[in-house]
Amino acid sequence: MRWLRRAEADAKGAKRREIARLLAAALELPEIVAEMLAARGISSVDEANRFLHPSLGDLHPPMEMLGMRAAVERLERAIAQREPMLIYGDYDVDGTMATVILKTAVELLGGACDFHVPHRLLEGYGMRDEVIERAAADGVKLIISVDTGIRAFAAAETAERAGVELIVTDHHLVAPDEGVPKALAVLNPNQSDCGYPCKYLCGAGVAFKVAQALLERAGRGRLIPSFLKIVAIATIADAVPLLGENRAIVALGLEGLRQVKNPGLKALLKVCELDSAGRAPSTTEVAFRIAPRMNAAGRMDVAKDVVELFTVKDAERARELAENLDRLNSARQQEEQRISEAVLKQVEESAELRGAACMVIEGEGWHRGVIGICAARVAERFGRPALVITREGDEAHGSGRSIPGFHLLNALETAPELFLRYGGHAAAVGFAMRAENVALLRQRLNEYAGARLAGEELQPVLEFDGELTMDQVTPRLWESLRGLQPFGMGNPEPVFLARGVTLMGEPRVMKEKHLKLKLRRYASAGAGAEPVTSAPAAGAGALARGLDALGWRMAHRLEAEPLSGGEAVDVLFRIEQNTHKDFGGGLQLVLSDFRRTAAQAAAVMVPLS
Repeated sequence: MRWLRRAEADAKGAKRREIARLLAAALELPEIVAEMLAARGISSVDEANRFLHPSLGDLHPPMEMLGMRAAVERLERAIAQREPMLIYGDYDVDGTMATVILKTAVELLGGACDFHVPHRLLEGYGMRDEVIERAAADGVKLIISVDTGIRAFAAAETAERAGVELIVTDHHLVAPDEGVPKALAVLNPNQSDCGYPCKYLCGAGVAFKVAQALLERAGRGRLIPSFLKIVAIATIADAVPLLGENRAIVALGLEGLRQVKNPGLKALLKVCELDSAGRAPSTTEVAFRIAPRMNAAGRMDVAKDVVELFTVKDAERARELAENLDRLNSARQQEEQRISEAVLKQVEESAELRGAACMVIEGEGWHRGVIGICAARVAERFGRPALVITREGDEAHGSGRSIPGFHLLNALETAPELFLRYGGHAAAVGFAMRAENVALLRQRLNEYAGARLAGEELQPVLEFDGELTMDQVTPRLWESLRGLQPFGMGNPEPVFLARGVTLMGEPRVMKEKHLKLKLRRYASAGAGAEPVTSAPAAGAGALARGLDALGWRMAHRLEAEPLSGGEAVDVLFRIEQNTHKDFGGGLQLVLSDFRRTAAQAAAVMVPLS
C-alpha cells in the first residue's frame, strides 16, 4: 500500500500556500484547513465563504435544464386534468427517492399518479415493454421515468405505439454515438447540448429540479426546502460529486434532518439509532447506516416498500416498514459475509487470480443483490478492478467495481458480443451473459487491464492531506474541519498522517472484524514538529488519556502484523466525534491504514512541494 500526499505540481504549490496563508488570516482558520480550501480550487475569501456557508441561493433555476419547459408544461396539464400518470423508477436509494419526490410534488398540486419500481431479480434495471403496455391498458397517457430511461430506446418506441407520452429524467451518461430516446422531453444535465451548470446531479436531484419548477410555477415555492432531506440522502447514497449545487443540497438537507416530521423518515432514523433530538447525521452515517437499510429492500425483497415508507401517513405502519428494512439489512449483511468469505477463499487458493490485472471471480447461486458489494470489497482490498459473477443455470449475472484511473465500462465495451446486456460507468458495471462465456470474459478483461495497468498502478494508493502530531488533534481543529463538510465524492474527508505514535496497551478486536488502538496523545513528534515539553492543559480530559483509533474491517491485519503496547506506529486517519449515546462526545480517529514506524517509515512517499 502506497501513501501519497495530495499535491499539485511545484509551480502551483507555492501559489496555493500563499492563498492558504491569506485565507487562514482572513477567516481565522488553522493553516492546514486553509491549505485544504486552496487545494479545492478556492482562491478568494468570497469563494471560501460560499463554500463554507451553502445556502438556498446556490440552487440553480430549474428552467436552465434542457427539456424542462416542455416537461413541466405537460405535467401541469396532466395535473389540472387529473390524468392518470405513472412514475417509472428504479430499485436503489436514488431511484426510490426520485419516485417519492416527483410523486409527492404531483399530489401536492392536486395530480394523480401511480408508480412502478422494478424487481431487481425478476425485472432487472431499466424500463420494460410489458410495464408500459400494462399502464397503457389501464388508461395511463403519461409516463415519467426517474433515475432511468436514458438508453430506453425500445421502451420509448413501445410507449409511442401504445399512445403514451414519455418524459425521461435521468442522470446516467449519454452514449455519444446513440443519442437519446424519442420522447416528449428528455431531462439529463449530461446531454451534450444541455447548458445546466451542475452536471453531477443524481437521479433524485433531476427529479427534484422538476418538482422545484412545478412548485415555483404554482406559487408553492416555500415547500421546496422540505424536499432537500430526501434529495440529500439520495445524493450521498449515489456517490455523486458533492460539488456546486450538490454541496448545497446535501448541506441543507442534512441540516433539515435535525427535525423530521415525515413518519417514515422518523421511523427509519429510529432503527438507524440516529434519532437524537436536534442532531444532524453526517454523510458517513447516511452512507453506512441509512442508505444500506433502504437499499436492502431492492437487494433482498421489493423496493416499493421504501416508497411506501416515505409516503405513508400512519406512524405504526411506518414503524413496521422501517423495522422490516432493518431485518432485510441484517439478512443482506449475513449473505454478504457468506459470499465475501467464499470470494476471498477463491483468491487465496488461486495464484492466477492473485496475479490477475482484473479479478473475475464466479460462484454458483450467489445472491445477485449483494455481489456488487462483494466486488467493491475485493477491489478495495487488492487494489485492482474486480468482477463478481453468480451462475444461475445457463445464465450468469455479474457486478464489477473499479479502481481510480481504470474505466470499467470501457473495458466491457471491448467485448460486447459476450453479454446479453450490460451497462454502468467508469467505476461500476452490471451485466448478464451466457455462463459458458465467463472464462473468455476473464481472459479478455485480464489482457485489456494488463495492457493498461502495471507496476505502481496495481499497488493500492491511500492519499492524505497533511501531517499532524497527536497533540494537534484538538477540538478547535475539529470544529474548523467541520466547516468543510459535507464530505463525499469530489470533497473527500481530510486524511492525516501521524508518525511515530506510541500504542497505549494492546490492540483490541471488536466483533471479530474491527480493530481498536489507543494512541498516546502527548508523545508524538512528527516531521518538523516542535517537541512537546509541557503536560496537557487543564480540561484536556479524555484527550490527555489518549485517542481511540478505530480500524473498520482491519482485525485480520493483526494476523500478518501483530502489534503490542509500547510500539511506535505511523497512522493514516480521519478525525471524527464519537456520537455513542452513552459514552460519546469526545474525538476519536478512524484509521485508513497503519504500519510499524521502524520497518516502514522509509516507504512513505511524500512529494516535495
